[in-house]
Amino acid sequence: MQTSVTFKNLKPSDDLKNYIGSKLDRFDRYLDNPAESNVVFSIEKFRHIVEVTIIGDRLNINGREEQEDMYSAIDIVLDKLEKQIKKSKGKQKNRRAQNRGKMDMSVLESEIPDFDNEPQVEIMNIEYKPMSEEEAIEQMSIIDNAFLVFTNAKSNRVNVLYRKNDGNYGLIQPVIN
Repeated sequence: MQTSVTFKNLKPSDDLKNYIGSKLDRFDRYLDNPAESNVVFSIEKFRHIVEVTIIGDRLNINGREEQEDMYSAIDIVLDKLEKQIKKSKGKQKNRRAQNRGKMDMSVLESEIPDFDNEPQVEIMNIEYKPMSEEEAIEQMSIIDNAFLVFTNAKSNRVNVLYRKNDGNYGLIQPVIN
């Protein structure tokens, strides 16, 4: 991340520049493209003020914090910015998923996504028994499921029968290469 640092009513300090630079580098994992950050350090009476603006990756995020210590102000404002980035990225992800029509993320809108964890996999155990394709179609007409897993009696392999949007059926048969 490209960072520009400005000091107001304060002598320039390499320690502060290095500290804020190392802290801002952790945001690179959330951003897909290179971003710019503008940091302004200022002192007004006894207040130490840090203002940070991050521009890039279709984001424009601002944060400001006043504390009695400059380093604690930096830590607090960066925590605020991290929450904003996660929230914004989560909204972008939800919009893309809804536009494609593949997933309905409306249940997760109230939650802030956690990018550190891997996606969860829900395991569903299905009992399947040997039957012909015709028997499987009969079973599908009886039960109201979108798919049926069964062992094909002819090939002795696991097949999946599914109902298409037009009302017809599709059959998935594994092929060994």
